[in-house]
Amino acid sequence: MDLFMERKHKKSGNRVIDMTHKDSSQKSGIGMDRKIEKKRNYFSARNLLVVVGLAAAILLYVLFAPGSGRLYKIDGDRVVVAPVVLGQFEDFIPVRGRVTPARTVFLDTVEGGRVEKIYVEDGATVEEGQILVDLANTALQLDVISREAQVTEQLNNLKTIELSLEQNRLSHKRNLIEIEYQITRLSRLVARRKELAVRGNVSIAELENSEDELGYYEKRRAITIESQASDEKMQKQQLKQLMSSTEQLEKNLIFARKNLDNLSVRAPVSGKLTAFDAEIGQSMSRGQRLGQIDDPDHFKINAQIDEFYLGRVDVGQRALVNVGGKELELEVRKTYPQVRNGQFEIDMIFAGQTPAKIRRGQTVQSKLFLGDTGKAIVIPNGSFYADTGGSWIFVVSPDGTKAVRRDVRLGRRNSKVIEVIDGLQAGEKVIVSPYTNYIDMDRLELTGVN
Repeated sequence: MDLFMERKHKKSGNRVIDMTHKDSSQKSGIGMDRKIEKKRNYFSARNLLVVVGLAAAILLYVLFAPGSGRLYKIDGDRVVVAPVVLGQFEDFIPVRGRVTPARTVFLDTVEGGRVEKIYVEDGATVEEGQILVDLANTALQLDVISREAQVTEQLNNLKTIELSLEQNRLSHKRNLIEIEYQITRLSRLVARRKELAVRGNVSIAELENSEDELGYYEKRRAITIESQASDEKMQKQQLKQLMSSTEQLEKNLIFARKNLDNLSVRAPVSGKLTAFDAEIGQSMSRGQRLGQIDDPDHFKINAQIDEFYLGRVDVGQRALVNVGGKELELEVRKTYPQVRNGQFEIDMIFAGQTPAKIRRGQTVQSKLFLGDTGKAIVIPNGSFYADTGGSWIFVVSPDGTKAVRRDVRLGRRNSKVIEVIDGLQAGEKVIVSPYTNYIDMDRLELTGVN
């Protein structure tokens, strides 16, 4: 007979359950007791430290374990490892420029012609106003002669009109004198005849004839005066127009003679004559360039800069150049915004006195500063930047045997160092040599490293 018994009792606050089962063990009469304990605190400080340690170990294992990511083995002597340091960052770019004259005056022909005589040679130092070459232009000479004839003819016409005006003035003056004389004579005659007519010694008809003749001369005098004024006004206007035309012709003659003088090409400024190309008998067209005159004492540096820096280069920025072992300061004087072949052009002048050892056409290396110098985390500027674009880099492990790919954010760079914005800490080491053979790898194993 199978019995099932359960007995409950309390002892020291615990519950004891005795069960007798139908199996053989139950029949043996052995009971099983189970103690219920309080829940443990798994979030204690000790447990947390253990968890963090395990997580760090797992992370290091994942990063440097042989089977994590794409692995590439390379001889450690074939890569360049550089430290990440906290240092001074100079925001500059290297600029290679050519020394050119600070001032250049181009020598062009004002009038065309045939070269008759050459007075100087290319490379000579000339003074302002010095004759360089004589040109001959028959058409221009004939034009000047023709203009001179026009001016002479116009001057003769002017003299003729002036003479006519004077003659007309004298003619009117003679007529007025004659009319005034007749008026005076007839006025006296009319007065006498009026007295005689009162006495009956003169007929009324004679008196009236004298009065009519006097009235005629008085009217004639008024018309003569009016005609004289009208003629004088018109002749003065004609004379004024003729004088104005003569003055214009004389100005044209002056310009024509000046153009004729320009056949003798003179130096506009003092300096060194360069690119001078003229031969006896050569035909020169109007505006053709004969050469140029350079300032021999002052120079500027003309440089080509990558268009990437177009928005960061402006007038007044500072640069340094080494000439003859001495570092000199430059200043950006002019920028040319036109971009050709991915580059734009700037002119820089010396902030102080132009060095004596510099020569025209000389090539110099300078540093153009784009910003202020300041503290920053930097790495050497290496060939890796061309492969990664500055978005990631291989970071070397402390023992120098491994390197792991890491995303970084790089900022400004110059010819020596690159500014690190995020992703690296001072004291770490990175590979700065080219990544061409392992650009797709996640990890590198550096062999042969002691």
